Amino acid sequence: MKQLFLFLFFLSASMISKAQTDVAVQGHIFHLGIPLEGATVKIGDMQRGTVSDSSGKYVLKGLVNGNYRLSVSRLGFKSQMKVFQVTDQQNINLDFSMEEEEGGLEEVVITGTMKEVNRLETPVPVEVYNQHFFKKNPTATIFDALQMVNGVRPQINCNVCNTGDIHINGLEGPYTMVLIDGMPIVSGLSTVYGLSGIPSSLIERVEVVKGPASSLYGSEAVGGLINIITKKPQNASKLSTDVFATTWGEYNADIGFNQQIGKSANVLTGINYFNFTNRIDRNHDGFTDMTLQDRISVFQKWNFNRKENRLFSLAGRYLYEDRWGGQTNWNKSFRGSDQIYGESIYTKRWEILGNYQLPIKEKMFFMFSYNDHDQNSVYGEDWYMAKQRIAFGQLTWDKQLESHDLLAGVAVRYTYYNDNTPATARTGTNGEIINDANKITMPGVFIQDEIKLAAKHSLLLGMRYDYNSEHGNIFTPRMAYKWRITENDILRLNAGTGFRVVNLFTEDHAAITGARDVELEGDLKPERSINVNLNYIKKLQLGDGNLLSFESSAWYTYFNNRILPNYDEDPRKIIYRNLDGHGVTRGLSLNADLAMYNGLKLTVGGTWMNVFNKERNEEGIMEKFRPILTENWTATWALSYHIKALNLGVDYTGNVYGPMRLALLSELDPRPAYAPVWSIQNIQFTWHGGTNLEIYGGVKNLLNWTISKSVPALDKGEGSGIKSPIARSFDPFNEKVIYGENGQIIPTPDNPYALQFDPDGYSYGPNQGIRGFLGLRVRI
Repeated sequence: MKQLFLFLFFLSASMISKAQTDVAVQGHIFHLGIPLEGATVKIGDMQRGTVSDSSGKYVLKGLVNGNYRLSVSRLGFKSQMKVFQVTDQQNINLDFSMEEEEGGLEEVVITGTMKEVNRLETPVPVEVYNQHFFKKNPTATIFDALQMVNGVRPQINCNVCNTGDIHINGLEGPYTMVLIDGMPIVSGLSTVYGLSGIPSSLIERVEVVKGPASSLYGSEAVGGLINIITKKPQNASKLSTDVFATTWGEYNADIGFNQQIGKSANVLTGINYFNFTNRIDRNHDGFTDMTLQDRISVFQKWNFNRKENRLFSLAGRYLYEDRWGGQTNWNKSFRGSDQIYGESIYTKRWEILGNYQLPIKEKMFFMFSYNDHDQNSVYGEDWYMAKQRIAFGQLTWDKQLESHDLLAGVAVRYTYYNDNTPATARTGTNGEIINDANKITMPGVFIQDEIKLAAKHSLLLGMRYDYNSEHGNIFTPRMAYKWRITENDILRLNAGTGFRVVNLFTEDHAAITGARDVELEGDLKPERSINVNLNYIKKLQLGDGNLLSFESSAWYTYFNNRILPNYDEDPRKIIYRNLDGHGVTRGLSLNADLAMYNGLKLTVGGTWMNVFNKERNEEGIMEKFRPILTENWTATWALSYHIKALNLGVDYTGNVYGPMRLALLSELDPRPAYAPVWSIQNIQFTWHGGTNLEIYGGVKNLLNWTISKSVPALDKGEGSGIKSPIARSFDPFNEKVIYGENGQIIPTPDNPYALQFDPDGYSYGPNQGIRGFLGLRVRI
């Protein structure tokens, strides 16, 4: 009997155990409502795991009764964990909605080496900012969005038309190269007028490299580069909309469509529309505080399905913009006249870009792009008509060897530029002035080799040779060393050279507004630079679920042949010449990210920089001076907290800038020679109605700061009492300004401070004050 009882006991136990082993945990993994393939699913410390399939589904079988921790992870996404219990042999269903990392160290980057590589593995420091980061302070253009990036400052170059460029580490906009999907689309004229209309709903992330990258990307990548990477059609939502409006009367709409075309292709379409038509003049200077704009941009990207998963993508964009600013009683009938001042700009632009992987065994890619920019603009009574066309092609070969990772390529770039200014004028044989379009061809070849020296050490060596049809041979080498001290500590040392071929009239807005005449001293030679950058990354686990990571950099750049505009010598002129000396920019930066288990996240960054030039004076002595519009220090922050009970997110973002030198018009100019410390701060509340609906709103520029806050009210002559960054806004055609023989302004009772109308020289920040905003995001 006893033996029979034991037999039945063990038989029952084996049957229960067998039943329990049939229990499974299963579910689906999504990102923005789209199935996420390739996510790793693991149970606690058990050696059990699986990977989600193309439908996002995962299954783990063979579980017995008990408590478990299920974790899900994928490169570029925040890891997630859920606790569950198995009882009564019931299967468990758990779904996950993954979020992308915000500048995470594990993200894949392309920009530093032209290859997809884990951010921690690349020897070139790359900062990554994805769409979730920019949603903390929604903006109508990528130009405005970059104000949240440490060491990057969108510079407003005109108080009337509000155009600008991007400064990196104290270097002016022409030293920054802007790419779309790795190709030089935004350059020349579009650096000033075309860095807008890229639908934010189609941007996957923005990668930033600080310091020269000319050995890979060629001219313009001297101060650094910004690579705007658009989404892959197969990873985008079927339909996405993002619309918002502000209390100033700004309206912005982003719409994205994703469609499968049979089995051969995916196509992603994006439309951006922005409108602002209110004539607001809060500082009472008679001029619009913000440029009126009507802009539409259409973007489409195709990804074709090919054998062996070879890449072929093709994209195109068209932009049209009508913007104007000026005296509030201006209308289009005054366009180009000297009666009422206005700056009116019509921009038509289209571009195409593609990437094709050759159908051969070797890993070779052909990248190509073409853009056409047509601009019809007028500044008061001065017309500026310009056309620019840029064609680009590049063939790369990626080869993996035992301890070498090779990349070699050939590239060619053709630039056509024509306008109605002295930039494209030459003197004929009979002394007549002939318009002659500028045409530059620049073929190049480059190679880089990333060498695995040891398990924790790697060395990248690279060089590039270009031939400029106007300036001849240009050689730019580079070196990068990476030491992975531990899994959480990385040290990088980068050194290289840069070069920049100057196109003044396509880069400097002040050179074309008509407020000053342009004078060139001698033949301008290309600028050259030498750069060294030391970078350190540290990652810390603070308790259970709290993560702190920080990245610090120190850099030094030395310039030869630097070209700077001289506003001080003659108020009626901008004088350009190669510096008879050298320029230096050096500094320190720190970025820190804190992510806490309770939902609090803090991103903060600070940069200290020392930018100066040394030039030989008439006595042959080297004099040191600071360029205009270069701050000594800057800081940014983004503080976020998610209130789970309310499904409510709170984002507090801002920046602060130290003093920068400004251009004055005379020794009697009463305006401060240096800008004050100023800050733009914003707050936003976002309600999440599931994964597909967001309603957001908040306040921008909480401190209501504008340039006019730092300008003294004039107390003499006409215009007394006006606090305006536009000098003599009441006399925009300088009808009552008297000049001496040397070009200097003569003080008069009506002009006691010896000023002239100048819409650009004292422009360094926004004229737009505090405003509320409300928006809606929907995804299908």
